[in-house]
Amino acid sequence: MISQPAPSRAGSLTLVGGELAFDFTNTSSGRGWPTHQEHLRSAADIVDWAAHAKMLGPADAEWLRGAVSADQSLGRRMLRRALDLRENIYAIAVEVAAGRPAPRAGVEALARTHASCLVCAKLTPFEDRYVWSWAPRENAAEAMLGPIALSALTTLTQADLSRIKQCRGEKCGWLFFDTTKNKSRRWCEMEICGNRAKQRRHTAKARAG
Repeated sequence: MISQPAPSRAGSLTLVGGELAFDFTNTSSGRGWPTHQEHLRSAADIVDWAAHAKMLGPADAEWLRGAVSADQSLGRRMLRRALDLRENIYAIAVEVAAGRPAPRAGVEALARTHASCLVCAKLTPFEDRYVWSWAPRENAAEAMLGPIALSALTTLTQADLSRIKQCRGEKCGWLFFDTTKNKSRRWCEMEICGNRAKQRRHTAKARAG
């Protein structure tokens, strides 16, 4: 009997990255392990995630689901570009989290993605400032990728890079931005990866005893 893959949780994943870009990288769980789970398997999954992350309003999300369903070519392009961006951000952040320089090629590729999306963006008043915004019904792919690329570049250029962390949990590897005062955060979620680590230590001590 062939086992079926678990359903995508793109629309319900816990958003613990602290930055939109890191929540996006966390749509792939357990990279490199047999338990790896890919949650972005279609353009519709991307739309579900974007709505879940409050990047899209309900009406635009519904419209986009219909658009990628009706235009499979659009859906394939969106999925390919989204996965390329996600893996590029992941590769950059993993190096930075380890205290190493970000790969030059990756940073340049991120800048190109940002520039290509910015062409389709508009400066829009928001509260007491202006922000970049995209119209999903005019430029579907750029509306998905633009805010994510902007989040990644803003983090790289304006944030304390020592706060970019990778979860130490076994078979996890999720990324997050550590906002604790003393930069002491180690886990994506203490209730999950942190408690699992505590349980493993307790079991190891019990066996040793």
